Amino acid sequence: MCVTPSSDQTCLQLSFPAIEAEASAGIAELSAGLAHHGLPVEKADDVKIALAEAINNVVEHAYSGIEPAKVQVCCRLEHNQLDILISDTGRPLPGCKPPDGTAASVETSLQDLPEGGFGWYLIHELTSEIRYERRDGCNLLSLRFDVPIPE
Repeated sequence: MCVTPSSDQTCLQLSFPAIEAEASAGIAELSAGLAHHGLPVEKADDVKIALAEAINNVVEHAYSGIEPAKVQVCCRLEHNQLDILISDTGRPLPGCKPPDGTAASVETSLQDLPEGGFGWYLIHELTSEIRYERRDGCNLLSLRFDVPIPE
């Protein structure tokens, strides 16, 4: 597994099996590669959190109960934006669209707090644009981040 820059040196590509350990290693490798290619430090944590939430959703839900295949990620950092495309051949998102990003309610007792329900909320909060399509048996999730231009 390695990050392979394309000829324009602004695109990082990575493919890994959709299993938890490989996903964690892939997220770390992509984060390091993006930092190396100029992702500003003040944006790095937001990108890593959203990337981890999206990829973990693929591992936990798209391939739940079926043989996991590959997750492919392409990151393109240009000017004042970062575009990330995550693709997989797992199950489509319910309704073939990303969830609206409403956080699970925390208006309950501590022992009744939900374990999940915050991932899509975080992805929506941290990105400037989310697009999803299902094409030819493939899920294509695009995440866009506004990136501050260094002065």
